[in-house]
Amino acid sequence: MNSKHTKESRMSIDKEESVKKLFTAESAAVDTNKGDDYYDKLFLQCQQRIEDLKKLTPLNNRRDFNLSIEDEGLERRDFLKWASATTAMLMLPASFTPLVAEAAILMNRVPVIWIELSDCAGNTEAILRSDGPKIDEIILDIVSLEFQHTLQAASGHQAEKQLNEAVEHFKGKYLLFVEGAIPLGMNGGYGTIGAHGETFHDNLLRLSEDAAAVVAVGSCATFGGIPAAAPNPTDSVGVMDVVKGKPLINIPACPANPSNMVGVILHYVLTGQIPELDSLLRPKFAFGYRIHDNCERRGHFDAGEYVEEWGDEGAKNNFCLYKVGCKGPMTFNNCSIIRYNEGVNWPIGVGRGCIGCSEPDFWDKYAYERPMANANIKAPTGGVEKTVDEFGLGLLTAAGIGIGIHAVASVVAGKRAEGGQY
Repeated sequence: MNSKHTKESRMSIDKEESVKKLFTAESAAVDTNKGDDYYDKLFLQCQQRIEDLKKLTPLNNRRDFNLSIEDEGLERRDFLKWASATTAMLMLPASFTPLVAEAAILMNRVPVIWIELSDCAGNTEAILRSDGPKIDEIILDIVSLEFQHTLQAASGHQAEKQLNEAVEHFKGKYLLFVEGAIPLGMNGGYGTIGAHGETFHDNLLRLSEDAAAVVAVGSCATFGGIPAAAPNPTDSVGVMDVVKGKPLINIPACPANPSNMVGVILHYVLTGQIPELDSLLRPKFAFGYRIHDNCERRGHFDAGEYVEEWGDEGAKNNFCLYKVGCKGPMTFNNCSIIRYNEGVNWPIGVGRGCIGCSEPDFWDKYAYERPMANANIKAPTGGVEKTVDEFGLGLLTAAGIGIGIHAVASVVAGKRAEGGQY
């Protein structure tokens, strides 16, 4: 074997080993019932937090919240429905709904600075198209958004001045939202910002120093995303690889669901603290679920019914998409529960498998149309490390086993009726 083939073989082995290490080892599972004592204390804490916020002067002079929702054609009842749904999403008892509603109204007491680094602005676009009271009204009329590259009118030296004044005025109080990866290559020269050409890296460190907490939004900001995909020529990384010693929240996905962004802000307004996080610093209220466990096609998976190729009978009957590359069994997110576009749909709902965009390095390890089953890579919580045909009917629960037996019996009966072999 010549040196070229030897090198290629070694690179292939190294890549396989590196991919194996990328998988999340720990589950994000969250305890959804912490007992009456815990919630009673939390309720009093939130009440006090809201009373304290009410004493503060609003940070902007925009219209009253109630007038804003009226302008959107919403009634108070619609807003309370949204507050109820958001309370459930935050994994709080229904009794917290009035507090969540009050927190939403008081969101203009917490300043937000939002910067964009190496990104496509997809998360900005997503949050502008949230449901609820419309998020553009919340952002522009309710939240004190002190700086945002895409939405602001200022540019150049004027924008730099606006940013620096916001940082100085709200030192230690603002939430820093970061969208986009940070290129470290060429001493940060692949990404510069502002009239003075500050590198993304230095800009992030400077702004995070005086932030109350840092929120990384989207796959690029959380884990490097597509900019960090192999071969990563700009040496891009996520926020948590740069910012240390600061409360940090990761909200991955491509783009992140705007409901999760609003949920994090609301949680901070409501409690004055960041939400409970998993091992990858993701809020458990949003990433405490495997997509697979709440998928509307899960029953077909348990029954061993799969789409074998695009456009086949399985696809027409909404069978499980695992065999054509769905990464739902390895991905933690609440997409299957809250969905996108005002709860209308989500990727699997339109017949496209999950690509695991809320997991680290998804572009290299998940974004392809073949199952992980034959890759000999252990999934985060075990399970899908066998071939799909072994696993599909090797079910995890007694009920599932019953479904599997029924599915096999149906296939056998069908083949008998057709006079075929089995």
